[in-house]
Amino acid sequence: MDEQEKEILEEEQTAEPKESPDLEEAEATDETADCKAEGVDGGESADGTDDAGEAEGTGAAPEGEDPKTWAEKRAAKKQAKQDKKTDAYKEQIAQLEDKVKRQLAEFENFRNRTEKEKQAMFEIGAKSVIEKILPVIDNFERGFATVEPEDKEDAFVDGMQRVYKQLMTELEAIGVKPIEAVGKEFDPNLHNAVMQVASEEYETGIVAQELQKGYTYRETVVRHSMVSVVE
Repeated sequence: MDEQEKEILEEEQTAEPKESPDLEEAEATDETADCKAEGVDGGESADGTDDAGEAEGTGAAPEGEDPKTWAEKRAAKKQAKQDKKTDAYKEQIAQLEDKVKRQLAEFENFRNRTEKEKQAMFEIGAKSVIEKILPVIDNFERGFATVEPEDKEDAFVDGMQRVYKQLMTELEAIGVKPIEAVGKEFDPNLHNAVMQVASEEYETGIVAQELQKGYTYRETVVRHSMVSVVE
């Protein structure tokens, strides 16, 4: 090789600069960063999976939001739904309890009303029977009034008196009582005045004579006393 060829070879080596190892490493780093950026922007990770779907499935916070704040919001939303359901259940329970209370109150009123009606029917029936027995008592008393003093020890009269006393005892046991009249102030709720009489024994408005005995049944008048009142 002559000197001219040596000069040409040296010029070519000077025109092509050699790349340094530092430059090659920087270029490789840039390429890696570009690939990662493309994977994020495309919604896929390096292994080809969807990052957003993975975050939603695992309960992870969206990108750019504080995981603690996001978890608190999610828990609060869940609690609000649960509270809404609880309030609805409580309202239904309250409505059912109110309905049950109303039905119990209606049943109690019905039972009380039935008991009163039953008692009233019993009272009406009892009064009807007592009214039919009272004339029998009147006849006993009229018969005893005609008995002569010397005949009061007669066996027949004594037997009738025993029957009369037994009848009056049984009537008193069920609540039948005679109304007091003679010497009492006239009471239109108890007495039936049929005449007025003059009397030196009693004052005006006082019952002087009882013409027919009256009776009450459990504080209710079955028959008013027929009386004469001092004028």
